[in-house]
Amino acid sequence: MNRELFTNTGLRWLWLAVVFFILDQVTKQAVVALMDYREVIPVMPFFNLTHVYNPGAAFSFLADQGGWQRWFFTAIAAGVSVALVVWLAKTPKKDTLISISFALILSGAMGNLIDRMMYGYVIDFLDFYVGNKHWPAFNVADSAIFIGAALMIIDAFKNDKNKESEKTGSGE
Repeated sequence: MNRELFTNTGLRWLWLAVVFFILDQVTKQAVVALMDYREVIPVMPFFNLTHVYNPGAAFSFLADQGGWQRWFFTAIAAGVSVALVVWLAKTPKKDTLISISFALILSGAMGNLIDRMMYGYVIDFLDFYVGNKHWPAFNVADSAIFIGAALMIIDAFKNDKNKESEKTGSGE
């Protein structure tokens, strides 16, 4: 592949996607190797490590379906991953924040895609709670997707603000 494509576009951030993908897979495999299914290890008064499976999407959406959702979410993750690589390749080098956001979302999509393809579910293990109210368990891939989406929103506001100041600065 053309070296300039990796140095002059958002593809220069693919290393970040690889790092978070590896971190996601290593942590999931550590949980599987070191914890029994449904085991809970209290860590702090608001955080546990827990070994659970999610056959659905975010917040176990469609988890109770007959199994078709595995392939549906696999197809979505694969399509989104391809789109993100294309967007990274088309994003100019100077657009750092959106490139980082795409890379993080890509790592999360790929991390959960691998789980779905290999096991039919996603391995989750991060359990935050207040009192007896627990947030749905999640993993490093989910965290990368969330952070990437947040950065994407910040970038959109930043770009809107820049466009607005360009309009005002140009006397329009």
